[in-house]
Amino acid sequence: MIGLFDSGIGGLTVVREVIKRLPQHALIYFGDTARTPYGNKSAEVVAEYGLQAAKFLIDKGAKVLVVACNTVSAVGMEAIKKAYPSVPVFDVVAPAISAVNSQNKAQHVGVMGTRALVNSGIYQKLLNGGGKFKVTAHTAPLLVPLVEEGWLDKPETKRIVKSYLAPFKRAQVDTLVLACTHYPLLKKLITAKVGKRIKIIDPACETAQTVANWLVKHPEIDKELKRGDSHFYVSDLTPNFQTIAEKWLGRKITLEKVHLN
Repeated sequence: MIGLFDSGIGGLTVVREVIKRLPQHALIYFGDTARTPYGNKSAEVVAEYGLQAAKFLIDKGAKVLVVACNTVSAVGMEAIKKAYPSVPVFDVVAPAISAVNSQNKAQHVGVMGTRALVNSGIYQKLLNGGGKFKVTAHTAPLLVPLVEEGWLDKPETKRIVKSYLAPFKRAQVDTLVLACTHYPLLKKLITAKVGKRIKIIDPACETAQTVANWLVKHPEIDKELKRGDSHFYVSDLTPNFQTIAEKWLGRKITLEKVHLN
């Protein structure tokens, strides 16, 4: 099975893209809905939550791990890889960076993410490393709870999204990275607000393609990942999660509540 986890519902944006590319593969997902959002917590706490989620998925049989959370990808990858050196682990930051680098016209990159993600400086460091890009990063902390509440098309959400996008428009960025896997759930709204001039980078799409490409090169592992059924776990069972998850994935799913130590 391919194991994926996030602080809540956002990681399902990655799940949907993985299903599109790898429809025959068994998936196991964990959404830490009881402790979401991660973006307002310390790096140490986020890294510990990431380790707990990784252990849960691997104990359940995951052979490949996808950290479908930008915040954990920014501050917790080293700990996860150290704890599980034999497990292939993918994050959502590196594929987004590759996507930006592949944009011929990209010069000024906007990064919209959680406080923990932006404060980590990971996108600024990786994109500025070669001096190729100018980077403008801003936080959008209210978007995660709005998505978790299912307020995807509320007037209040539209106003908040417009406010968060204003600094990027003033800075005249030509590329915008949705540096939180919750944000693609608002992708249509965000795209409408920024206009056609700004290229949107969705790490969910880029990560799923990265995993699919890697499996082509590792057929022995790819074959093993097609065994079994898919499962979806959460740390707190909420009606909103069930409704949004089924609408987003376009299928009925069974959510199982678990408690992580």
